[in-house]
Amino acid sequence: MIRPYAVAAFLSLTLFACQQPEPKPTLVEVTQEITEVFETPQAYSIRTLAPDNIEVYLTAHPESRIDSAGINDFYARRNFQFAWFANDSLSHSAAGFLSLVTTADGAYKGVDELRNRIQMLISSTQVDGKPTVMCDTCQLDLELSLTAQFFRFADKQYGGTVGKDLRELDWFIPRSKKDYAQLLDSMAAGHMDLSPIEPLHPQYALLKAQLKKYHSLDSLGSWPELSLGERKKIEPLDSAQLVGDIRQRLTLLGDFMYGKDTVSLSDPHYDSTLVRAVQRFQSRHGLHPDGIIGNGFMAAINVPPRDRLRSLLVNMERLRWVPRNYAPNQILVNIPEFRMHIFENGEEAWNMDVVVGNTATRTVIFSDTLSTIVFSPYWGVPKSIVQGEILPAMAKDPNYLKKKGMERIGGSDANPIIRQKPGARNALGLVKFLFPNSYSIYFHDTPSKGGFAREQRAFSHGCIRLSKPKELAEYLLRNDTTWTSQKIDKAMHSGKEQYVVLKDRRPVTIGYFTAWVGVESGLNFRNDIYGQDERLAKEIFIGAPAAPPLPEVVDLP
Repeated sequence: MIRPYAVAAFLSLTLFACQQPEPKPTLVEVTQEITEVFETPQAYSIRTLAPDNIEVYLTAHPESRIDSAGINDFYARRNFQFAWFANDSLSHSAAGFLSLVTTADGAYKGVDELRNRIQMLISSTQVDGKPTVMCDTCQLDLELSLTAQFFRFADKQYGGTVGKDLRELDWFIPRSKKDYAQLLDSMAAGHMDLSPIEPLHPQYALLKAQLKKYHSLDSLGSWPELSLGERKKIEPLDSAQLVGDIRQRLTLLGDFMYGKDTVSLSDPHYDSTLVRAVQRFQSRHGLHPDGIIGNGFMAAINVPPRDRLRSLLVNMERLRWVPRNYAPNQILVNIPEFRMHIFENGEEAWNMDVVVGNTATRTVIFSDTLSTIVFSPYWGVPKSIVQGEILPAMAKDPNYLKKKGMERIGGSDANPIIRQKPGARNALGLVKFLFPNSYSIYFHDTPSKGGFAREQRAFSHGCIRLSKPKELAEYLLRNDTTWTSQKIDKAMHSGKEQYVVLKDRRPVTIGYFTAWVGVESGLNFRNDIYGQDERLAKEIFIGAPAAPPLPEVVDLP
């Protein structure tokens, strides 16, 4: 149980945070403290270096050669002027850099080591907190060392701390290319706030803003597990001690705010104000917002703040991999959300529920381009399904293929090639959408509409089922006057397969994000259905546990 005094303590912590010591100083605070020993920035430096100086440095420091192109490009842009020195002392740009690394999150592997290295470099220019005279060779070496360290830091801060090929983590979306030389040029010019040009998706800053709240929640100590006990559910107007505990916890999480019917936080009566808070929480966690407190709700509300913190940091890492801005006209499927988002001119136009692959036949995380619509499609039954399901069914019932609207079109008796004819019983429904790829993943309709009513919709063989397939076809063909809604409907029910190549092709991204901030819904969390968060946590956090085994889920295609 969370007692009222604990809630009050948290509210005091969040409302009057300026009175509490922060775990880390802010960027502004650090900059103010350390800039006194640095000279003011200037538009250019009278000191220059030669291209040969860079090569000599890289030969002596081969660990920095990976950034050789960026380092050379940076100095070429500024006519090989020094970036970190004003006259004979370090400039404010060095102070800004030290501020960045000081305030960087130390939870990631390698960040603390990098921070210590940079602090040591800058400390080498001072005696008792005051700048000391350095020889020309020493200044040159420090100049290039700071530049090399900046590229190393920027790669971790903006490119991601995971250095391995992301395909080893089943992430087949290419990393976005980022221009760190532009960032460094801005810092060298004396700009302390790099956020306007940071190559990070806007969601990164939104998630980062949530870290303080969950750090505060974690600092309160234990997060007792709440239980329904012998009850199966709690509905509006019910009374139970658990109702007061839930109200207090939802207050901590920001979902509950006092209403006219609220007597106290510990009130056992399930009033209308609490119903709205429960519904908000349910929506943020991918649960049906019916206001009924059941097992799904209890599982979500019992997740400790520390686990939520890890989820925020893991998803911030993923956001380092993606471009600052997706293509303005984009189709995005977020696997753990079970949802497709259609963007037009950079804004979400509409969305729909989807079904994704189960844990045994996972939907692949990748990007491609949607190019073709197939009306009244055949379904070429995969060999695995033929061997595992259809052949045993044929052995029991010789008429199985006919009953299922299927036909054999080749192969041997032991390994037949089977397809399902177009029609209402077809596993792909009445239309499919192709973005040719090596993973055999595509979007399609389905005759099993009931699956969209489930909260957890990971039960396909890997392809993505659509709740609004006709709407997507109409949207993709809306600029082609030859394709009216009536014509699309006719093509879907013709029973004759028809391919339509799109004039306006659409980029498709199939991603995996378990935490994000919605415009209206606020901070959202979803279950880590494929164990991807745990795998990534093991790579980026110090002392992270191994991923637990995942349950197997089997369903029809």
